[in-house]
This record gives sequence, C-alpha cells and structure tokens, in this order.
Amino acid sequence: MKIHTGDHVVVITGKDKGKTGAVLRVLSTTRRIIVAGINMRTKHVKATSQQPGRRLQYEASIAVSNVMVVDPKTRKRTRMGVRISEKGKKERIAKRSGEVVTHTVAKSTAPKQGAGAGEKAKAAKKGDVQKVEKPEKKPFWKKVSFGAGEAAEAGTDEMSDARKSGKDHAVPAQGKIPDLISHERGG
Repeated sequence: MKIHTGDHVVVITGKDKGKTGAVLRVLSTTRRIIVAGINMRTKHVKATSQQPGRRLQYEASIAVSNVMVVDPKTRKRTRMGVRISEKGKKERIAKRSGEVVTHTVAKSTAPKQGAGAGEKAKAAKKGDVQKVEKPEKKPFWKKVSFGAGEAAEAGTDEMSDARKSGKDHAVPAQGKIPDLISHERGG
C-alpha cells in the first residue's frame, strides 16, 4: 500500500468526509487503516464489582480507498508515487507537487480512559510530583478466601476446628457414580 503509518490523510467519502488526521495503524491484509479522530465508535462497558460502567471512544478502521494523502507542500489531497533517488533508494512523492513525503510518528487523539486523566495532567503541569503507591496484588483465591492455605494464613478458627475434629471436608471423587443411580432405560 502507498499509505503508511504517520501519513497525514483526508477522508474523501463517508460520514467523516473532509476531516483530516494522521494514520495510526495500517491493516494491509484487509486494505484498511485506522486514522486518529476519524470513524469514532463508542463501546459501552458494563459495570463490574471493581469498576463502574463507562463508555469508551475508539477509532474504527476505514477503507484505504476512502482516504487520500495530504500533500505536505500545498496542503491539498494528492495521489502518491514512488521514484528512485540518486542514492538508489525508493522515495514516496506527492504527485501534485513532487515533494518527498517522509514518515512521522502518529499519536491517537481519542480521549483517555477514566475521569482522572485530566487531573493527572494538571498535577504534572504544576510540577507536583506525587508518588502513588499501588496496593500489593494478591491472587484471586486469596481475595475471595478460597482454600485451606488461605484459612491457615488468615488464622481463622473455623478451619482449625475442622482440622481438630478430624473430619474430611475434601471434594468427593468426581469419577465415581453412586450405585443408586441407574442409567438404563426404564430403570
């Protein structure tokens, strides 16, 4: 494809016609690209016990045929061409002006996730450097108090009573079928 990551493109058809943006990603197998701020979609994320529900904005892909590269000299849309330089390397050129199109690194313009993103940026501008301590992560079974090992670490009396009485609280064998159940027809 003649369009690469970092190119500045303009949309020529579709709902975002006339808008410009930088190419964030090229999907060459499907001949589609992802452009910053173009073809925005909203994903509704259901609330969980750890996080509230929210709406995420992201850029969806757009067909390469629906965009054209913006000429760096004239700032108008143009087709792309390739020529061999004096050094023997391929150069991408804008057909409208003959100007060489160089690669640049593009960044997403989609809003950041979470409401606290703006507060962090303000704190960084003020020069206040605050260190945020993250809580120590525990495995899932420790969070929900699952297993005998967790009970031993927590020191609960319930498990110690069961151990003292000698009762076996293990899960019965899964492969054994009780004699009372008959799987024969009519039995």
